[in-house]
Amino acid sequence: MDEMAYSINGENAHYGTPTNPCAPDRVPGGSSSGSAVAVGAKLVDFALGTDTGGSVRVPAAYCGIFGLRPSHGLVSTENVIPMSQMFDTVGWFARDLSTFSRVSNVLLPLPADNIIKQPTQFSIPKDCFEILGSLKDKTYQILNASVAKRFGSDAVDNRNLGEFVSDNVPTIGKFISNFSKSEAPSIPALSVISYVMRCLQRSEFKANHAEWVNTVKPNLGPGIRERVYEAITSEDGPMEDFHALRTEFKSALSALVKDDVILVIPTVPGSPPKLRMEAAALENFRARAFSLLSIAGLSGFCQLSIPLGMHDGVPVSVSLVARHGADRFLISVAQELYETLKEETKKAWSSSDSSP
Repeated sequence: MDEMAYSINGENAHYGTPTNPCAPDRVPGGSSSGSAVAVGAKLVDFALGTDTGGSVRVPAAYCGIFGLRPSHGLVSTENVIPMSQMFDTVGWFARDLSTFSRVSNVLLPLPADNIIKQPTQFSIPKDCFEILGSLKDKTYQILNASVAKRFGSDAVDNRNLGEFVSDNVPTIGKFISNFSKSEAPSIPALSVISYVMRCLQRSEFKANHAEWVNTVKPNLGPGIRERVYEAITSEDGPMEDFHALRTEFKSALSALVKDDVILVIPTVPGSPPKLRMEAAALENFRARAFSLLSIAGLSGFCQLSIPLGMHDGVPVSVSLVARHGADRFLISVAQELYETLKEETKKAWSSSDSSP
């Protein structure tokens, strides 16, 4: 794994990087890289991982397997060394949905009743796919077609998530101007969400680990070293505003992803980065990745990364997000949609492969 769980790459300067079974020349994703690789390479049927900022969802996407970040606080983190208690979760990986569901049945709390509802709507925000996702993998078309086919076209809502967040999270106004001038493709409102989550995470990481790092002075690998030292020397910033924004965002997202609504987003902004990629080239990818990962991260909602298969030699995935506590509902929707997703993926990719 990445040292101190402080990366989404899955590289380790001391012990070597686990080989991505889908794409050996690319990173396996982290921080739970060993767990994801063991599942993807068929060494084990399932594995546990931790996810604070994306450490289950990212390696699941990069290794072409299923991975869940459960609702925050739903699965015990007792005896897990904390990174940031506000966001730490214990999730899991599997190659197929039936194994994944069996593991989920053991780890998730028992339902109050056995009635699993049908989803009434799927929010598939166009901006998340067109600005933060990768257009060449056609996931936006695949998802719209799959949901329409399985649940009817009335179930699809393509409203932009960035506008919805800007309109419904008042404290965003205090930060948005800092993110509106970005030259790289971005959704400013989600860049703010990502920034606030990172600041809160950094503050807790510092409280948990600064004393140990300053006393022991561990020989941390490149990339991790800079991030850890930045975290333990950084000022906290306007914590009151950060907490207010977090509360507003949770309540806005709860209104969007009501009881029976599923939010659909890219898990990551494209193909897994190549091994030993230059830090500068990685930075833009990371920024877009955290804009997506912070949606479930800051809200505490559950998110399941679903593999669609290999396209142009790299794994492609999408994510379903449901409200806090709706983890079993989320998995049942994935089971219901998965076969249609595979059919529509095959259709979309074979037509793109045969076009001139």
